[in-house]
Amino acid sequence: MAVVPAAQLDSFARGAGRYAPSPSGDLHLGNLRTALLAWLFARSSGRRFLMRIDDLDRVRPGAAERQLADLAAIGLDWDGPVVRQSERLPHYDAAIERLTAAGLTYECYCTRREIQQAATAPHGPMGAYPGICRTLSADARARRRAEGRPAALRLRAAAADFEVVDDLHGRYRGPVDDVVLRRGDGTPAYNLAVVVDDAAQGIDQVVRGDDLLPSTPRQAYLASLLDLPIPRYAHVPLVLNESGQRLAKRDGAVTLADRRALGNTPEQVVSLLADSLGYTARTPSQLLEHFDPARLPREPWILAVDGLLQPSGCP
Repeated sequence: MAVVPAAQLDSFARGAGRYAPSPSGDLHLGNLRTALLAWLFARSSGRRFLMRIDDLDRVRPGAAERQLADLAAIGLDWDGPVVRQSERLPHYDAAIERLTAAGLTYECYCTRREIQQAATAPHGPMGAYPGICRTLSADARARRRAEGRPAALRLRAAAADFEVVDDLHGRYRGPVDDVVLRRGDGTPAYNLAVVVDDAAQGIDQVVRGDDLLPSTPRQAYLASLLDLPIPRYAHVPLVLNESGQRLAKRDGAVTLADRRALGNTPEQVVSLLADSLGYTARTPSQLLEHFDPARLPREPWILAVDGLLQPSGCP
């Protein structure tokens, strides 16, 4: 058995929070606000704060580097090296092999259209994967292979729902279905990778946008099947545009680069984010001195980009 260094054991004993962006483009103010909150939750509770790049899908060249530069520019720091999912493929394969050995996986040849056309799920909640391939015979699988259909690998879930506890939402019970573990192109799926990585990094606190709350029971259930610890969760309100939709880069000058081009400083951007949380601060460190998760707003922040952060009027 490998000997774990004492320093690493102490590090894991402290626990960790994390921020894990997908490098699909530049971070906007909503992303920066969530990253700031993840940092505050971790630092205020004595945890380490880790950075991971979830780069198994939707990768744009140079995006990860710009994201990390923006996070550093607004004053966030992290412990240890940045971890990239693309460098951890053997770990996901090992988890899938364990589930397969336990009889908990099956091949799925369904197209998206076939799944969308299925009206109900015979063994799960409405909207879940309808189990089309769950009971395929060996001959049926062979026919689909002969047709050239790529096979994804799905979890054979034994539960219809699973409960998690969220620091902001309390007890939350959501649907569990036969989630994809490996896509048809061989890429490990997000729900599997994030569970494996959080456990491997000693992450026991996950702070992220509340749009991800519905997928959390699936991830927690998967962790339980792999005998991995389930982290504490805090799903924080999103930033929305004036139409009530999730903030996106199409909404205007909402990235740090955009704001800098208009004359704003990173400190002014942090001041805006702090104000949206009910605080006055120009740096994350100043905000940390007074941060209390119990005081966080529970409603989305509606961001009017027009006239936002004019240099002459910003603190």
